[in-house]
Amino acid sequence: MNKRVGRILALMSVLTLLLLSACGKKDIEYLSILTGGTQGTYYALGGALAENIGKDTGIKTTAEVSQASAANMTALKDGKAELAFVQTDIAYYASKGEMMFDGEIIDTVSAIGFLYPETVQLVTLEKSGIKSFADLKGKKVSVGAPGSGTYANAEQLLEIHGLSMKDIQAQDLDFGESTESLQAGQIDAAFITAGTPTAAVEGLNATAKVFIVPVEDAKADELIAKYGYYAKEVIPAGTYGIANDTPTVSVGAMLVIQNDIPEDVAYKITKSIYDNASKLTHPKAALIKVETGLDGIGIPVHPGAQKYFDEHK
Repeated sequence: MNKRVGRILALMSVLTLLLLSACGKKDIEYLSILTGGTQGTYYALGGALAENIGKDTGIKTTAEVSQASAANMTALKDGKAELAFVQTDIAYYASKGEMMFDGEIIDTVSAIGFLYPETVQLVTLEKSGIKSFADLKGKKVSVGAPGSGTYANAEQLLEIHGLSMKDIQAQDLDFGESTESLQAGQIDAAFITAGTPTAAVEGLNATAKVFIVPVEDAKADELIAKYGYYAKEVIPAGTYGIANDTPTVSVGAMLVIQNDIPEDVAYKITKSIYDNASKLTHPKAALIKVETGLDGIGIPVHPGAQKYFDEHK
C-alpha cells in the first residue's frame, strides 16, 4: 500500500513539474502590431513589417488600426497587443508616469528599436492666410486624436510660441479627419506628426494647395532646450508641392514590445525588421538602419532586440 502511495505521489510530482514548466512558457501563436490611423505612416509601414515578421518568425502577424502612440502604450500594458508603433517622447513619458500618463508608470513594455524621424507638421492651406504660429490664435486647429502623441507635440509647440490650447479652438481629429476637414473648410490648420510624405497630406494636396507653417530656428532651439527628445528637421521643397524647404522639428518613431515576449521571438522580430528594411518600398524604410536602431531610445531595450544589435556593433 505504501509503495502504491509512493508511486502515485511521485507521478503527481512529475505531472506538477510538467504543468508548471508548460505554464512558465509564453506560447506565441499570434502577433498584433498596433499602428495608428489608416492614412498615417504607422499603418502603411506596419503592414509591410507585419508581412515580413510573419514570414520570418512563422507567427501570424497583423497590423491593426489604433489611436496611435499614447493609446498604444496603454493597450500593450493591458495585454491587448504584443507590439506597437510609438513616438520616442511618448514611450519616455509612459516609462516615467509623466504628461498624459501622470501617476501611471508603464514598465511592462520595452523597445525593439528606433525606426525613423517623425516630422511635426503644422498643415494648412495657402488660401487660409495662416503663415505663422501667431496666426493660429482663435482658429480651429486639429491637435490630433485623443491618446495620440500629436497632442503633446501641439501643446509644446504652442507653448514655445507663447500660446496654449485655450488660445485656439482645439479639435481632436486623426490625420484623415484633419485633412478632410481642411478640405471642407471646417478647420483652419492641423498638427500632424508622422513620417513625410504623409499619405493624408499628399491626398489633400491633390485637391488644394498645401502650406506647411515653419518652425523658425530660434524657436526650434528653444523647444529642444526644454524638451531634449526633439530634433531640427527640414521638409524638402517639392514635398506636397511646397515651393521652398520648410524648417520644422521631429521626434522619433520606434517599435515597442511587451516585456514577456520570449527573447528568441523578439530577436527574430528585430532581425526581420532591420535585415529587410532596404527591400521595402515605403519611403521611410530607407531610414530604418541597424546603425541608428538604438538612437533616442529612452526606455529599456528588450533582451532579444539587444542581442541583435550587439551582434552588429
